[in-house]
This record gives sequence, structure tokens and C-alpha cells, in this order.
Amino acid sequence: MLISRIDVADAGSPEALVKRILQTEPNLPVPVPIQELCARLGISRIEDLDTDAFEGGLVIDAKRSVGTILAKRGGEPRRRFTIAHELGHFLMAHHIPDQPDRFLCKSSDLLRFTAKAGDQRQLREVEANRFAALMLMPPHLLRGAMAAFLQPDLQHVLVLARDFAVGKETAARAYVQYHPERIAIVVAGNGRVQRCYRSLSFPAIISAVGSPVPTGSLYHSSPHRLNIASDIAECSSDLWIDVKRDLRAPALYEQVYHQQNGFAMILVRLEAVLEESAEERRLNEGWRHRFHSGRR
Repeated sequence: MLISRIDVADAGSPEALVKRILQTEPNLPVPVPIQELCARLGISRIEDLDTDAFEGGLVIDAKRSVGTILAKRGGEPRRRFTIAHELGHFLMAHHIPDQPDRFLCKSSDLLRFTAKAGDQRQLREVEANRFAALMLMPPHLLRGAMAAFLQPDLQHVLVLARDFAVGKETAARAYVQYHPERIAIVVAGNGRVQRCYRSLSFPAIISAVGSPVPTGSLYHSSPHRLNIASDIAECSSDLWIDVKRDLRAPALYEQVYHQQNGFAMILVRLEAVLEESAEERRLNEGWRHRFHSGRR
């Protein structure tokens, strides 16, 4: 690698940082060598963090010229995301630590992708997560990897997680964002909705975070075979989204991937509704008028 701190000195946002890194290092391999990148950008050491209270940390000197990243031992994909997250804190000069010389990040911080208005700490964590996600799964490499993926399938998420050496949830977020179809992936834990990622064209999920997974979901009826994606099956149109009355209901499909410790990913795909012809619209409007007026 040839990149140095000078190459990213005036890049302040996660997107600008990743763009500058990719311009300087256009031939990064997959998986991205995040520890080598850290060494080139001012991180002198990566050490184990031995505490249950925090997932990662960053120790900096007074001039922020050098840093030490702290990361918990565990699954390598999770550790790689933690390292990339802390590198993001280090490179974004407007990130001010809570303590004079260090950042300490909880596991919940590494799952945060929205921030409350005015909460600067949450905003820092969101930006560090955006940097980590983009750096570990660079958009041009991700698009290339997804070129062969046609119909949405959770097997694709597993392939991305393996090839990019990231966690399944990190891969799921990227998959939803870059897949051309209208899809969402719901992360469930012990029968309840924990998080939801959806494409821009997918409507809001009506099951709020913390609520039970709908009883009609394939999550409850499919055989609970761990680490094997279920078949894709059609489900009730109003299971996950709000279906307006008097409108043609869209087709909705589900697929479930059960994991250890009660976790699961649920892929929801919304099939485009064909536009009604003028004749169909005229007949339907006439039927609704007769029904509501009591005429037969």
C-alpha cells in the first residue's frame, strides 16, 4: 500500500474519506486488508480489549498524530468491523472523544445507523459505522460481487459475508441497499423484531422494533434448521406492510435464516403491482359504488 495520512487530510465525512482511500488504493483486494490500512494511516498498534463493557476503543495522543485501536477478541468479522469503526473515529478530526485521550464504544454503538437530533455522540458513532461499512464493502467491489445475484435470496447475503469477511448483518444492510428490487431484511431475536433494513423503495415495516414477529410469518412455521436459508414462500400482503383498502394488494414473499442464540434474518420481497387497465379500473370503481350504495 502507498496511502498515507496526507492523502486523506482534508476529507471530513465518511464518504469523502472512503472515496479518497479508494482513489489512492484502487486495487484493494477482497476482503479489504483493514489492519494494513490502519498501519498506513497512523495506527501504531491494534490490541485486545479485555472488558465486557465495551466492544472497541481508540487511544490517541494530544496531536492525534498516532493512535492505538482496542478491539475485543471474538469472531473475526465482528473484530474487523470494530477496527474499521475505530479507524473512522481516528481519521475524522471533528470526532471529539468523551475522555481527553480515548474513545470507548459499546456494542450498541456499532449497531447505530441513526442519531437523535442534536446528539453529537450518537452522530459520531453513526459516522464511524458508515465509514466501516463502506470501507469493508467498497461500493464498486460490492456492485461487482452482486452482478450475478438476480432474484433476492438470503444465500447471497451469506456469500457476501464470507467473501468480504464481514458479519451477516453488515452484509444484509449492504445487500438491501444495492439490490435493485424492493426488499427488506428484518433481524429478529427471540421472536421479536430487533432491527430492520429496507431499500428506499420498500414501504415502512408495520412491526415496530421490540414487537413480536407476526404470527403468520414463515419465521414461526418453517422448520428451525440452523444456518440454512429456508425456501422462499408467498405470505399475506398485509403481514409486514400497510395495504390500503380498495387498492390491488401486492404480492409479498418471505425467506428465513435461523441462527444461533435465537437470532434470525427474515428477507421480505415486495413484487411490483401491475397497473390496472382503464377497463379494470372502470369495472372496479363501478363495483365499489354499487357495494357501498347497497345496490346489486
